[in-house]
Amino acid sequence: MSLATVFGTNLRHHRKAKHLTQAQLAEKASLSTEMVSKIERGIAAPSFTTVEKLSEILDVPEVVFFGVGLIVTTDSERTRILSKIQTKLSRLNEDQLVRADRLLGALTD
Repeated sequence: MSLATVFGTNLRHHRKAKHLTQAQLAEKASLSTEMVSKIERGIAAPSFTTVEKLSEILDVPEVVFFGVGLIVTTDSERTRILSKIQTKLSRLNEDQLVRADRLLGALTD
C-alpha cells in the first residue's frame, strides 16, 4: 500500500471519529472538499503545512497519518487482505465499528 493511501485511510478514519464531513474538515483546514476527497483516496498528497493543520484539527499526532504502528509483513497476499480490511473498517461509523469489533472478537476468541 502506498504512503498516500495509508495517509488517506488514516485521515478518513480520524475525520469520521471526530464526526466531521469532508466539507467541514475542508473548511477548517482551508482546503477544498475536492482536495480532502483526493487526499483520502490517496490521489493527492498534502503539504507539510496541511498535515500540521489536519493534525491540529483532528487532535492527533502527525505521525498517525503515516501509519506509525502498522504491522508490515512481507507476505503480499496477507498484506493485501489486511489493507483491504483496514480500509473497510476506516469507512465505518462508530456504531458499525463497535459491531465489527464484537464480530472480530467472536472470530478470534
